Amino acid sequence: MNALSGEIWINVFASIIASVVLLGAGFLWGKYKERHKFGRKLEEYDFYPFTISRENFGEFNLNNFRLGMHYFLKNNDYTAARQLIFIGEQNSVREKLEPTEQKEYARLFDKYDGKRIVDDTNEYLENCVRIVRLIGKSFPNTGIEILLHNLADPAHSLVALENNATGRHLRDGTTNLLIDLKKRQLANEDKLNYELNIGGRKFKCTTIPIVRKEFGVVGAICINIDANYITEQVMQDRQRIEEWFRNFLRTDMQLDENILNKDEFAKAQKGKRHFKDESV
Repeated sequence: MNALSGEIWINVFASIIASVVLLGAGFLWGKYKERHKFGRKLEEYDFYPFTISRENFGEFNLNNFRLGMHYFLKNNDYTAARQLIFIGEQNSVREKLEPTEQKEYARLFDKYDGKRIVDDTNEYLENCVRIVRLIGKSFPNTGIEILLHNLADPAHSLVALENNATGRHLRDGTTNLLIDLKKRQLANEDKLNYELNIGGRKFKCTTIPIVRKEFGVVGAICINIDANYITEQVMQDRQRIEEWFRNFLRTDMQLDENILNKDEFAKAQKGKRHFKDESV
């Protein structure tokens, strides 16, 4: 009986050890596959395919793209290679490459499942288009501009624009916004409440990067407030101030919904007028 009991314990102990070994091996293999799948970000490589021109505009760099294309054909990096393909597709790179290079790019495209890349990201940004459009239409004629950049294509990045205060048009390019956002992302900095002075124009701005795990920074929502319009055009005349606030507070419908918590709802029923009203 003792021998049988001892044999059972030996088998149990051996099973536990085997399970621990298999679990550890599975964990290490998963980590390896994770590194293999996700890799590094494209901006961590020296051949990042965007440079800044003398006019301070972001430009697609074909030579850097070529370097990246040949590198990722020989070296696997799932994340960076797909980012490279995404940028290339948005910049019509097939038309810019030589015939022999087009075949190499086709190999890269197939290797990293490029067909799904652009469609998935454009669909992803469509949600942001709706956000920009609806927020902008909530505050018409106020000098508060809101727009969306598709930063995979800095040369034609502007894809949504409401309350135009800067004179730009859809498909216009951005300046060094892409590079700046990537630098700030690495430094863990927000681009919030900053001032821009351009000649006689003055703006208060906030830029919100749109980040996808697969591709890094793919877009940005920008809010630009025309400071001179509000301080010099609106605030100098009572009628214009009233008109500005009418636009700001304009509604198109009335609904029966409660957005207050239980305590605030009770106070509202007793006559509380606004969030700083201490009379109730």
